[in-house]
Amino acid sequence: MEAKEIIKNIRKIEIKTRGLSKNIFSGEYHSAFKGLGMSFAEVRAYKYGDEVKNIDWNVTARTDQPHIKIFEEERELTVMLLIDISKSTFFGTRSKLKSEVTAEISAVLSFSAISNNDKVGAILFTDKIEKFIPPKKGKSHILRIIREIIYFEAESNGTDLSLALEYLNNVNKKRSIVFVMSDFLTIGYETPLRIAGKKHDVIGVHIFDQAEYKLPKVGLIKAKDAETGEKIVLDTSSSSVRKNYENWYAKNYKYFKDNFNKLGLDIIDIQVKDDYSLALHKFFKRRVK
Repeated sequence: MEAKEIIKNIRKIEIKTRGLSKNIFSGEYHSAFKGLGMSFAEVRAYKYGDEVKNIDWNVTARTDQPHIKIFEEERELTVMLLIDISKSTFFGTRSKLKSEVTAEISAVLSFSAISNNDKVGAILFTDKIEKFIPPKKGKSHILRIIREIIYFEAESNGTDLSLALEYLNNVNKKRSIVFVMSDFLTIGYETPLRIAGKKHDVIGVHIFDQAEYKLPKVGLIKAKDAETGEKIVLDTSSSSVRKNYENWYAKNYKYFKDNFNKLGLDIIDIQVKDDYSLALHKFFKRRVK
């Protein structure tokens, strides 16, 4: 794809997602994610109704007038995006692929973060770490992340979320807000997820297509596993074939949901055909209660 076309596509995503972030999510984002604590800001004269516990006794004694310490929230946070770019994410039966929805959601979250002066970084993974983008601030940095999510050509096809979480735990020492964006068609990541959940505020963003959890009854179809390359002919008119497939999908989803719930970590389910802004809005509202 030519550079002009790449810039045009990134610009389209920027216009759409930045508008959403500015008009809807920036305030909700600020309320949903708390700072790292409170830091001293200034001393001022005591006013009726101020907390007695905040009185600065040294200044009060020196001036012979009551003064209190004012604290403010240490607001700056770090947002890390763990982006699954395995071949299974390049699937969609409607107008968009899972990977395209992932890019848009990443952009919304990123623009919301930088509007609150927070840093954003990204880890793109398959069954290996494909790309690490260290956390930074600024619009140009966010546009780089969006470009990489859309156009980065992965060297591998599979999925290893365990590896991605282990990498996060090793490379990101500071407590962060971590959005894990994947179809979660994998298992075996319980231990690194538990370690990450103790250290970071981890949110699982499950992005899926309706055809993934329920095979249509359309007779014989040629299918190819996007990650292994294995080709197979499926008889979708067979109830046992459809049931086995649905059981496989349900097993992966149950593993994802059970592990996140057990650790008290939030989950956002987003179907490709749906309006993801509604799911994000519901998530932010839930966080501020």
